[in-house]
Amino acid sequence: MAHLEDVIARVDAAVAENVIEHMNELLIELSDDAELTREDRYAQQQRLRIAIAQKGHHHKAEVEQRREDLTKGGTII
Repeated sequence: MAHLEDVIARVDAAVAENVIEHMNELLIELSDDAELTREDRYAQQQRLRIAIAQKGHHHKAEVEQRREDLTKGGTII
């Protein structure tokens, strides 16, 4: 059970850090973790996938807002 707690803490830290590259690395690492049950591994990987997707959606919204702000009146300011 201690290993699962360690993995959960690492996933928490990766999600809090909010860096997609680090979350992807941990996602891959968990794929090969034989100490976790299939369900535990899936649950932690899913947390990472959701965080990655949310970061991607947030970034896309920021880009769209920036473009809108820069193109007021149809021309780039």
